[in-house]
Amino acid sequence: MPDQALQLDKDNYWWKKAVFYQIYPRSFQDSNGDGIGDLKGIISRLDYLNDGTTNSLGIDAIWFSPFFKSPDFDYGYDVADYCDIDPRYGTLADFDCLREEAHRRNIKIMLDLVVNHTSHLHPWFLESSSSRDNPKRDWYIWKDGKGKGKKLPNNWRTHFFGPAWTWDEKTQQYYLHSFLKEQPDLNWFNSEVREAVGNVIRFWLNRGVDGFRLDVAHHYCKDKQFRSNPPFFIREKGKDRVKSSDRRLMANIMKLFALPTFQIGKYNQHQPETHEVLREFRQIFDVYPAKTSVGEIIGEDAALVASYYGKNNDELHMNFYFELAHCRWQAGAFRRCVERWERNLPNDAWPAYAFSNHDLVRAISRYDSDGNGDKRARLLMLMLLTFKGTPFIYYGEEISMKEVKLSKKQLKDPPGVKWYPLHRGRDGCRTPMQWNEGACAGFSDVSPWLPVGPEIGRRSVAVQQNDPHSQLNLVRELIRLRKSLPALLEGSYSSVTEGVSADCFCYLRETDQQKVMVCVNFSFRRQEINPGSLNRESKIIFSTAPEREPQKIYFPLTLEPGEGCIIDLGMEK
Repeated sequence: MPDQALQLDKDNYWWKKAVFYQIYPRSFQDSNGDGIGDLKGIISRLDYLNDGTTNSLGIDAIWFSPFFKSPDFDYGYDVADYCDIDPRYGTLADFDCLREEAHRRNIKIMLDLVVNHTSHLHPWFLESSSSRDNPKRDWYIWKDGKGKGKKLPNNWRTHFFGPAWTWDEKTQQYYLHSFLKEQPDLNWFNSEVREAVGNVIRFWLNRGVDGFRLDVAHHYCKDKQFRSNPPFFIREKGKDRVKSSDRRLMANIMKLFALPTFQIGKYNQHQPETHEVLREFRQIFDVYPAKTSVGEIIGEDAALVASYYGKNNDELHMNFYFELAHCRWQAGAFRRCVERWERNLPNDAWPAYAFSNHDLVRAISRYDSDGNGDKRARLLMLMLLTFKGTPFIYYGEEISMKEVKLSKKQLKDPPGVKWYPLHRGRDGCRTPMQWNEGACAGFSDVSPWLPVGPEIGRRSVAVQQNDPHSQLNLVRELIRLRKSLPALLEGSYSSVTEGVSADCFCYLRETDQQKVMVCVNFSFRRQEINPGSLNRESKIIFSTAPEREPQKIYFPLTLEPGEGCIIDLGMEK
């Protein structure tokens, strides 16, 4: 590797300074002509991600969506063997090569740990479902039906629409599944389950993996009494109940639009025992040097989500706060969301941020209702790479890949998932990476498993590579700038509201030696920024507006429509 390769600090906290890149393996690069991405394809593209020079993206770590053995009812999130690679993606030898080649480029490896549930074809579940007295029966959650018939054990519903219970004719009991019926939930109150999953974690850590993303970790443990969840329209204390006629109306609306659930997940998620599981995971991680974890914890209460760091930072290393990805396009909404998360974080807790992933409509499309998605995508990337915390870039986000509108015949998501969003599932954000302008966008030599996106003449690596004003080069420059400024890597965060328009979001990142201000104009009008307490000579060191050159300034600063800037404020003398 070149001598000037970007190096992370060689300590246990490398992940605080890293830029992560999420790869959906099925859609990144096909190497064998079957239309499906694979591990060898990923290896062939590692130089694009970081070859140690300024020609590459410059990322530091990859989070891989699952490539374990799976029948693919939920495209890898239904695991049939946690310790082997699905043949469609390659072999364990291919993984070892991927790890070695990534580490040679100073790229860390993070795997997706999907252990709330397994595949219904996992050997554990095949044993569990074989008879009521099988030794692994209690590895999953089985319940008798209520009454003399087969009435459901409670009212819990899946995230993919419908009851969370499926009847097993052979053993005459229901089993629980928080997602598809092909994804039965593990019983995390069973000590053998905890030991078996702990061994899975050790297997991959011993193989050189650097960390794990924990899929739906807030679902691990369930209420021991299996109490029914309250409807969302009944408040927690049981007051303000709606009329039965309104309740019937809401039920009919749910059926009409195939909505998944309208209940508060009080008893089937966020149970206190889940924290015990995460502490056990952390104890395993801590035996190995420089390992990390990030949680997919979903909840409306910031304090509740933040609690998964643990009382003594002894659970998750990092935690996503997904409310940020659902903000309205308003400066105040983004500012309040970040402030709320910062306010609820435990001392020394480190956040993780992402605007897109394999389950979300791509951010550029979410914020493109008026045709300004491209300019907003530049602002989103500016914020993502300057917030306090670790940024996660979703593959293709660096070239402004858009959500693809697919016909019903083109959809691959399971039928129960197609309700989201607007009956189009999640396939639109999972389409093949756009490498060039070819018929298959350089992803494959044959028709890929999902159609490639539109506008590959604008939204491909080859097209943007040599355009100095492209999204790709903006992201490259921001990543390099982030690594060169201690304030962005490890500085504190604070909002700036003095002299700031309601249409602008401004914040400080600072250490004892450096102070940097980020200003984002959410409007498409010029805005003046004039924080009186910062009225000294400063320097604009980066702008999302191509016409803005680095320059020394005194406040007030005029931001162009839809412009974002990074300003070096120096330090008080």
